[in-house]
Amino acid sequence: MKRYHLIGIGGTGLSAIARILFEEGYIVTGSDTMLSPFARELQALGVKVTIGHNAKNINSADFVIRSSAIAENNVEIIAARAKGIPVFKRADFLDELTRGKIVIAIAGTHGKTTTTSMMAWTLTNIGEQPSYIIGGVSKNLKANAHAGQGKYFVIEADEYDGMFLGLKPDILIITNIEHDHPDFYPTPELYFNAFRELVSQVKTGGSVLICIDHPGANRLIQFISPNIHVYTYGTNPQADFIASEIQQKSYLTQFSVIQPDVLNTLNVSLKVSGVHNVLNALSVIVACNLLKLDGKKVQQSIEEFIGTSRRFEIIGIANGVTIIDDYGHHPTEIMATLASARLRFPGQKLWVVWQPHTYSRTQTLLNDFIAAFKDCDHVILTEIYRSREKAREFSSAEVVRLMEHPDARFIPDFSSIVDDLYQKLKPGDVLIVFSAGDANQICTQLLARLQKKEKKGIKNG
Repeated sequence: MKRYHLIGIGGTGLSAIARILFEEGYIVTGSDTMLSPFARELQALGVKVTIGHNAKNINSADFVIRSSAIAENNVEIIAARAKGIPVFKRADFLDELTRGKIVIAIAGTHGKTTTTSMMAWTLTNIGEQPSYIIGGVSKNLKANAHAGQGKYFVIEADEYDGMFLGLKPDILIITNIEHDHPDFYPTPELYFNAFRELVSQVKTGGSVLICIDHPGANRLIQFISPNIHVYTYGTNPQADFIASEIQQKSYLTQFSVIQPDVLNTLNVSLKVSGVHNVLNALSVIVACNLLKLDGKKVQQSIEEFIGTSRRFEIIGIANGVTIIDDYGHHPTEIMATLASARLRFPGQKLWVVWQPHTYSRTQTLLNDFIAAFKDCDHVILTEIYRSREKAREFSSAEVVRLMEHPDARFIPDFSSIVDDLYQKLKPGDVLIVFSAGDANQICTQLLARLQKKEKKGIKNG
């Protein structure tokens, strides 16, 4: 039996691969610097996870898979190469992992996690038993990965480190293209060219679904081979599949799907908010239409979709304050989420805590970031989460100085932020914490304090 060892097993990407391999019956081990929630879940399944990197960890491995965050001088990589054990990055291994399946890949700067989650849930709910890898935890499926018995493999096509170039999709959804990950793609053109290469790897006779509302995605159409079917979707009336009559009604987002030259109109009601989620849902509807799946079951599944962890996730409501955790770390994502929040919570004060993610992204997209918070009443910046990058002499304090927002402040310490919010938030206010790092702990800490305040108020009353 093959034995796989994964270096950086606690991350979103490798934990998903580890789960797939384990569920397929392989022996799986892994190592990481800390025990993440994903790593704990793998341990609960029976996967041996070692904290800390050591050459001995790879002794029994036939193959080693490494995270993009793991450097070449890692002791386990060095030991594996010395022993002649093949070492793969995710991109090197994806073709092997998805072999024999109909691959449905979802790519794009924004929306790919939610769309992948929605697609995986829909296929699961209608009985197709898909395999899937999601860049977050699906609330419906309660997992980020699964090895299904069916013919479909749904996968989030992550562009970082060129990971998605290891895929050969049958169906490829492109939600949008907008410059990101400047540490790996220094220029917008290099970033765009990665997507050009991705579409060239779609299987002959396969399909690419493009959201033509987004200029970057629309531009990609001219580079797609004539041997590939192209379908467009969006709110643009020129699209092959159109979302129209979009409206927010309380906690539901309603829209109609129009297909030119087709008389029937599909009316859909989503439990996730925002125009961006309408477009995500529309892409899933189009993909399922191409696969000739039962339309009524597809619609029912999409309407039952409740989202993905850390994507506009309401953590709780206490003392009249709604606290939301969101993974948004790009200015376009932040603006879309704030626009959705305004629709969902009309007339309510909107507070934001933003933890900038990586120096390179913050500095490269600085002008867009400083203009991204116009839709909120108050914004607090934490210090920059450097992630995989070395520390630089650049601070969120400099970002705040450039912002023209009437109430933008820099508070580097999480506990001080919680104290500040605890004192100032009032019943009816809404707080969104934007973080792809560790600032989401502000949500849970503040919620606990507000719950105590609420209980105390009830007792006193």
